[in-house]
Amino acid sequence: MKCPFCDNSDTQVVDSRVSEEGDTIRRRRRCLACDKRFTTYERVELVMPSVIKRNGIRVEYDPAKLRASLSLALRKRTISTTEVDAAVARIEERLLASGVREVPSERIGELVMGELKKLDKVAYVRFASVYRSFEDIGEFIDAIREMQGPPAPGKLRKDS
Repeated sequence: MKCPFCDNSDTQVVDSRVSEEGDTIRRRRRCLACDKRFTTYERVELVMPSVIKRNGIRVEYDPAKLRASLSLALRKRTISTTEVDAAVARIEERLLASGVREVPSERIGELVMGELKKLDKVAYVRFASVYRSFEDIGEFIDAIREMQGPPAPGKLRKDS
């Protein structure tokens, strides 16, 4: 660490303390050349991966876009903001945990669909219809069947 007073790179850590929140470390340092003291702070810097769009363009991850997509799918549904915030946090945690520098937008879409499937089945079908570009009613029916899961033992579906 360079001294901010004399630009010397030979400094000594005199004292280190963890902040009350536990997310930063405060270090008191002393310059060995000019003997002046100064404080530095260390904190973790988490960087979200870049997003590779379907057309190949790379863009910076934007949490507002993720939230907007979820909110649009959940419009007029009875899902609380707290639940949406938790879903966004889970998606972001999975992206960070992946450790990749770039992620295809399709992967983010799949993560969104996974969260919507847990939150609200109607919102899931709404999102899937746009995300997967449904062309006909058959694709809607397939998405709904996917949501319903396998038939219960002893029960047959009408179309079976």
